[in-house]
Order: sequence, then structure tokens, then C-alpha cells
Amino acid sequence: MVELGPNHTIISPSISELKWDWEISDRLLQIQLATKKKLENQYKSEIHEIRIGFRTLGILWNRLPDTNHLQHFLDENKEPKTSALPTKTWKIPVCYEDEFAQDLPQLAKSKNMSPEDLIKLHSQNHYRIHFFGFLPGFMYLQGLAEKLYSARKSVPDRNIAAGSVAIGGSQTGIYPTNSPGGWHVIGRSPSSFFDAKKIPPVWASPGDLIRFYPITKEEFFRLGKSHDQPNLL
Repeated sequence: MVELGPNHTIISPSISELKWDWEISDRLLQIQLATKKKLENQYKSEIHEIRIGFRTLGILWNRLPDTNHLQHFLDENKEPKTSALPTKTWKIPVCYEDEFAQDLPQLAKSKNMSPEDLIKLHSQNHYRIHFFGFLPGFMYLQGLAEKLYSARKSVPDRNIAAGSVAIGGSQTGIYPTNSPGGWHVIGRSPSSFFDAKKIPPVWASPGDLIRFYPITKEEFFRLGKSHDQPNLL
């Protein structure tokens, strides 16, 4: 099958967007990362920032280049040479006990599963980081078992605690800071996921893998004292 390149839309003199009409996959992420690198090399002085979405690259321009030249460049690079995605895997501790998992019992019941089976299914997969968004340090992860797909809450919670691990739609994610949110909270991690004082403020990168593992409440409080980033597998 011949893979089509992205559709390019100029939204304003300072913003344009590339969009791929493909399924979300590791292959698409490879193409996005390769395209991002090529754009940055070609238009280094013109680009302010490139932001990745599941199927998009949003380009913030300091100065929009000649549109004909840009389109020609994109046409010539529809299938850029890609690099293998990282095998780097971050091991994230999660306490799934009731105190930190207010939505777990009801979510498990709605799936005709026991909470223990839901925890096992959630923590046995590897998840790929595709991008950060919504909140600084919020990872958009791909790899949730289809059985755990769950519509977001019709009425969001006013405050979800930092470190909360949750499910929303076809994704699972971790709230890096206290925030309102409409995802189903099934646990909490004691690790730190965003520190504005550090450069970079996050310890992971798009393409990295995530693996959750269950811990006890005692381990949660012990690990929480250090505020360390997770370890690598």
C-alpha cells in the first residue's frame, strides 16, 4: 500500500498544520518525528516551535516561508527516512488501592471485571508516548487494551490529584499536576512528572515506552518522600 503524505493547512500567517489520515501507530509516530526533524533542519530560522499531536504536526512560525517552496518541500518528503523508535522503557509505580483509585470499583464493574483483573490488564501492557499536551507534562499514551476503553465522564471532576493514573476514551494517562479532569482515576503514582525548575521539565520523550507496576500504599508513601523520577527497565 502506498502511504500518502500529510495534508497541509495554513491556519494563519504564523500557524500551519500537517495532518495524516492514518491510524495512530508507531509507524505514524516515526514519520512525524522524521518530518519534524526535516522541517527544523530546512526552516531553522523560520520555525518557532513544532508541536506533535496523534495525527498532526502544528508548526508555529516566526516567519512563514514561501508557500510554494514549503509545499514543494513537503511533496518531496512525503516518505522521509525514519529512525527506529526508542526501546527505552520507564517503569512507573502505581498504587491502585481504594484511597487513590476512586473510580476503579465502578469502572471494573462496568467492564464485568474484578478490580484485580482490571489492574492486571492495565499494568501488563507497554504504552508508547506520542506527545505531551493538555497540561505541561501530560503524556498522551497509546497501547491501552481495547477492553478498557471508556468514555470520558459527562461531568468532569473539579480536582484530580497530581500523579493520578486514569483512563479516558482509548487512552490511559497520568495527571502531572492537580487539575480538573474527566478521566476515570484508577490509581496514583508517587513519582514526579513535571518540574518547571528543571531543563527539560519532563524526564521522558515522545517515542519512549511506559510500563506501570502495582505498589502498596506503604510503598507509595515511602517512594513519595523522594519525589524521584521513575527508573528505567
